[in-house]
Amino acid sequence: MANQTLKIVKIGGNVINNKTELHAFLKDFATLRGPKILVHGGGRKASEVSSTMGLKPKMINGRRVTDEATVEIVTMVYAGLLNKNITAKLQSFGCNAMGLSGADANCILAHKRIVKDIDYGFAGDVDAINSEIIDVLLKSNVTPVFCAITHDKKGQLLNTNADTIASEVAVGMSDLYQTELNFVFELKGVLENIDDKNSVITEINSEKYEQLVEKGIIADGMLPKMHNCFNSLEKGVHKVKIGDASLVKKTTKIYTTLSL
Repeated sequence: MANQTLKIVKIGGNVINNKTELHAFLKDFATLRGPKILVHGGGRKASEVSSTMGLKPKMINGRRVTDEATVEIVTMVYAGLLNKNITAKLQSFGCNAMGLSGADANCILAHKRIVKDIDYGFAGDVDAINSEIIDVLLKSNVTPVFCAITHDKKGQLLNTNADTIASEVAVGMSDLYQTELNFVFELKGVLENIDDKNSVITEINSEKYEQLVEKGIIADGMLPKMHNCFNSLEKGVHKVKIGDASLVKKTTKIYTTLSL
């Protein structure tokens, strides 16, 4: 493994939906030195566009069911509108970014989720990361910006959880770099008390994680996020951090660091 650190930053939640916060975050992200990759979601915007077009978003257990019409909408929103706006903003801040989906240069290969109890439609589970082509971009001082769209190499685009994409990219690149995975959302980190936004748990290892789940402190939407975090650590990612948009600033000291 190379000693050089590669930062993979995933943004979601209110950071994407708030123009002012997104602007500030991208400006800070652009100043990060060394190789970096940005991964973004955009579920709320996809739901807004769906509703405007007369399609009611269908959610099961917090996850979007992606039928044929929905996969077209999420591709337009994620890989088009949001991805290109973010890329253009980064260019304006002097960061030579390239907006990508998993289909571009076969960067992220996935398969349609196998139906067990629930059929999520054209939802994709990641099979492989094309680390060689991503490394070509990084070595050319290009910052990849991945949206939450992958493909199955048979012509089918797939809607894939952005946290999972960030985690799999960090794992896939860990043979070439010392990878650091950062999850950025509206909170300062994992909270001890959801009603107290300053009750950040600064360090969580796998043992403490189990205790927090048992106590119900980590629950609902945080469970899959934390699963992705620990899965990436087990598979070679060097460091995982969770925090708000200030996480990319060197001055920030309040966030959650995860370890095995």
